[in-house]
Amino acid sequence: MTQEAEVMIKEEKIVGQPSLMMMILPFACAGCQNQTVSRIIAETLVELGVDGKAVSIIGVGCAGSLVLSMNVDRTMSAHGRPPDLATAVKRLRPDTFVFTVQGDGDCMAIGAGPFIAALTRGEKISIIMCNNTCYGTTGGQLAPTTVMGEVTATTPDGRQPSTEGYPAHTAELAALFKGTAYSARGAVNTPANYQRTRTYIKTAFEKQINNVGLSFVEVLIACPVNWRMSPVDCLKWIDTEMIPEFPLGEFKNVDRIE
Repeated sequence: MTQEAEVMIKEEKIVGQPSLMMMILPFACAGCQNQTVSRIIAETLVELGVDGKAVSIIGVGCAGSLVLSMNVDRTMSAHGRPPDLATAVKRLRPDTFVFTVQGDGDCMAIGAGPFIAALTRGEKISIIMCNNTCYGTTGGQLAPTTVMGEVTATTPDGRQPSTEGYPAHTAELAALFKGTAYSARGAVNTPANYQRTRTYIKTAFEKQINNVGLSFVEVLIACPVNWRMSPVDCLKWIDTEMIPEFPLGEFKNVDRIE
């Protein structure tokens, strides 16, 4: 082989564990996508240069546990109260970057009051809500986001409008409040949706950095154990059942609140 024909191989790291990620949680269920959301948050904090002043507020549930894998300051609130604690931290230390990570039950059921109050006040915080359509930690009971006909531990015949009502559309609700600077809904069931969600979370975080108003991102995620599906089937179910009920996209994006 001549020198001209030789191929020079250069090893270059393309992707790896984000620098803020300390570990993969050993107690995460197979196919759970909370860790996927955690990766997006960790990468975005570093990209925006706020990793050194970030404070995460977690509630009770699977979603909150994902922050335990990140090397950021954190504190835990009572069930449903992360927006209240985030408000206190942000007002006492306005130089910090404050975000909550909550499940759909923690945010929109027991935490609906604190969530609505934070939206009303337009607190300069970011809220990430992981929506798996059930109470993941406690056995898969009906949640505000359970889709029509979905079987849960407390709806064995599937969710019915006459008895359990209709799913809550949180991203659309958040967009209605004047103090909201940004509201979006993403998913992580496909590479394309993953990249879109990464953009949504980055934009949400930028709103807080620019001191515009409250920013909110809902992320549709899988719960194989409580859905009683394989991880692969969960990804398909998100596409065929969840996204038609909860359309993806941005619902509000403003740079100034008047």
